[in-house]
Amino acid sequence: MPALGADMESGTVIEWLVSPGDVVRRGDIIAVVDTDKAAIDVECFESGVIERLLVAPGGTVAVGAPLAVIANDAAPDVVPVARPPVRAEAPPASAVRSAPAPPAVPVPGRVRSPLVRREAERAGLDLATVPGTGPGGAVTRADVRRAADHGRAITPYARRLAAERGLDLAALGSSGADGVIRARDVPPAAPPAVVSRSAPVGASRHATATLMARAAREIPHYYLTTEIDLGTALDWIKGRNRELPVANRLLPAAALLRASVLALRAVPELNGHWRDGGFVPGEGVQLGVAVSLRGGGLAVPVIRDAHELGVDALMARLLEVGTSARAGRLRSSEASGATATVTNLGELGVDTVSGVIHPPQVALIGFGAVRARPWAVGTDVLVRPVVTASLAADHRASDGAMGARLLHDLTRHLQRPEELR
Repeated sequence: MPALGADMESGTVIEWLVSPGDVVRRGDIIAVVDTDKAAIDVECFESGVIERLLVAPGGTVAVGAPLAVIANDAAPDVVPVARPPVRAEAPPASAVRSAPAPPAVPVPGRVRSPLVRREAERAGLDLATVPGTGPGGAVTRADVRRAADHGRAITPYARRLAAERGLDLAALGSSGADGVIRARDVPPAAPPAVVSRSAPVGASRHATATLMARAAREIPHYYLTTEIDLGTALDWIKGRNRELPVANRLLPAAALLRASVLALRAVPELNGHWRDGGFVPGEGVQLGVAVSLRGGGLAVPVIRDAHELGVDALMARLLEVGTSARAGRLRSSEASGATATVTNLGELGVDTVSGVIHPPQVALIGFGAVRARPWAVGTDVLVRPVVTASLAADHRASDGAMGARLLHDLTRHLQRPEELR
């Protein structure tokens, strides 16, 4: 059972997507686990053959408890699958241990991973009827989506909006002569229902409250803020967007994230964890991005190895993890392990963020709204787009001078946007 949050002590297996004898590869989704915050897709970190399932669906076990046994046999490129995902309860562990694992006999199959099977099941599709366009005729996720759309053309942005708003794609129509469903064809989300003050606190809100109370008790916070002229960065983004397809265009948030990553690399004392009375530096920048959930509470999906991503790739990953978090479809690798977190409340009109650090991290970077403000440029006073950047830091791991260095480096990168690539 993976640790999918600093406050997670146990998890419940909702569903197995594999059975004994299935061949799996590193990165395949093999199970769905329920936590206080969301249902998480659990990835396999080894390639091989599923030998035994040790926890039946509905079983709750502590973090670190074994869920399954994988035999380290070589996994072929295409997983031989002849059945849908398992939904029945797995046999008791004692019974499974006494029975030998079925051999993984290669049979003709066109399904590459359990993730494809799960997507087909959600769409109510028989995989035997789905044409495959992958290597060797393998069925891919794109093939499943195309079949689920009944051959209709849907832009990626329209698909994302529909997922975020909980809408059925089959119910959408096209307003264009070409029949393509675009963003304008996706109706707005319904307004949230009014909840009385006596309504019970949801599990997600409760988990967030528990973690934030711990942070307030244990972490001696200090706060720093600075104002940054974003004029040069926004001009650079406009020029960059002229070179990109519409679906891949950058938002200012991508530049803010990229500058934050570079600053965390320059000041590694603020990128890592406080554990057992000491600071443990992070291995690269595993960037948490705070996302507000529709039902209340907060998710912090993680952009893995953010230091290896340019601004374009960061933009793409930001959209992916944000959509997954709001839809409750985070993978286990996206749900834990952040070495620092960025929160951006500018869209809500907030000017300054004085955030609470997510333990065991030691820093949280916040951004407010971009406002047109008077700004001195030499001897002139001009109206410039300005954002307030803030830093909440753990005084056990750093001091104010170190925090000031991070904000200084952040400012420098945003005023030299050519460094953001």
